[in-house]
Amino acid sequence: MPNTDALPRDAQSILELAAHSMFDLFANASEGMMLVDRQARVVWINEQYKRFLPALGFERVEDFVGHPVASVVPNTQMHQVLETGKPILIDLLSNRAGTFVVSRVPLRDAAGEVIGALGIVLFDHAETALAPLIQKFSTLQRDLDEARRELATQRLQQGAGKRQSKYTFASFVGTSPAAVEVKRQARRAAQSSSPVLLLGETGTGKELLAHAIHASSARARGPFISVNIAAVPDTLLEAEFFGVAPGAFTGAERKGRDGKFRLADGGSLFLDEIGDMPLGLQSKLLRALQEGEIEPLGSNKLLPFDARVIAATSRDLVKLVREGGFREDLFYRLNVLPIRVPALRERREDIAALVEALGEDMALRGGGQPPELGADALALLAAQSWRGNIRELRNVLEQATMRGDSHHITVAQIETVLREAGVEQLAPLRLPSMARSAVSPLGPDGALRPLAEQVAELEQRAIAAALAATDGNKAAAAKMLGIARATFYAKSAAA
Repeated sequence: MPNTDALPRDAQSILELAAHSMFDLFANASEGMMLVDRQARVVWINEQYKRFLPALGFERVEDFVGHPVASVVPNTQMHQVLETGKPILIDLLSNRAGTFVVSRVPLRDAAGEVIGALGIVLFDHAETALAPLIQKFSTLQRDLDEARRELATQRLQQGAGKRQSKYTFASFVGTSPAAVEVKRQARRAAQSSSPVLLLGETGTGKELLAHAIHASSARARGPFISVNIAAVPDTLLEAEFFGVAPGAFTGAERKGRDGKFRLADGGSLFLDEIGDMPLGLQSKLLRALQEGEIEPLGSNKLLPFDARVIAATSRDLVKLVREGGFREDLFYRLNVLPIRVPALRERREDIAALVEALGEDMALRGGGQPPELGADALALLAAQSWRGNIRELRNVLEQATMRGDSHHITVAQIETVLREAGVEQLAPLRLPSMARSAVSPLGPDGALRPLAEQVAELEQRAIAAALAATDGNKAAAAKMLGIARATFYAKSAAA
């Protein structure tokens, strides 16, 4: 509390006016407010607070005001503020009336002695008002727990010399609705032993999700074996899958060689680009999946295996089946748990987080500092179609970084890289102009409008403009305005 005796008279007036204005602001704008005296008795509540009385078991205000706060408000901490003289600026209070975000501030006299306390209800129904924030932190905590479990698993696998997965769900960067949904589906798939089919364009992160599904499954301690079917010549695919018996043909190893199915025994087998598999091999793959056994080349023995299959493709399998390029029975065998991985253009609000994650990885691999991009550069990236998705985004960042003299990447550098890559139109996202409808400081009667009223109007116009620029996506609009999602929801709900 400042010493008002040492202030000039006009300064004292301003201080008193400010204190009075702040009290009025909280009294009118908060969800509820109360005052208690130094004996912790309730001496006043505002109109908004009265609506909580029935839920607390009081029909009349006089049954509440004048009584010890601890006897009328369950779980209150107002007495702690009175005893310590220290504020509790943000706290959650739960009782019969609901769950609230509250603030408690001590009140002092001119000598600095605590004479009471002010309690403010910032949000009622906190579980609704703060739901986006709570959900985000819950997701981050879950990803962190998964990463810790996977790290422990990898240490065990390294000690046993096993091949292991490289990624967890924490590695799949993004909090957009599309990213959250695909991770939800993948987590559910991880709890099953059925085949998983990952569908999506090239560069969307299908292989990363395959690793994450394995890492979160009951087979996490088993090997993770992958094979890119498109990268293996057709003549070698059968041996790659099923192995080769000793001395099966001229030039074959005398000890023979295990195929991917045997190597994946007890773990997961990831078949990338399954849509490129030759028809002749598809029937053998189907048999192996149905019977749970394989026959190595040059052998007449059937060998059992126990591997969970995760397949992925960027091709349209339904169209391939219709055209005769993919066996219908194999498609149904693999399409038990299909997961469509969204394209980057479907989750543009994740680009800023992806740029940060990719930049840190680039710095880790190549040394130096991660690239830094301003808001205009990020807006330009968010406006592109990204035919190559995250893989293309990384390529653009790497090229722009290599062409600059510092770790700061400018819009001009990104434009140059995009043009050389064949992008014809560069359309950075921008907020619609609000200059034509500036907030007037005067009311209809010509009197000066209160500052709070002008600020509130300006905020609502900015919110409307951000929603228009993001096609109604509130998460993206909040990020564009640089405010927390919970704050955005609260302000937009007040419109």
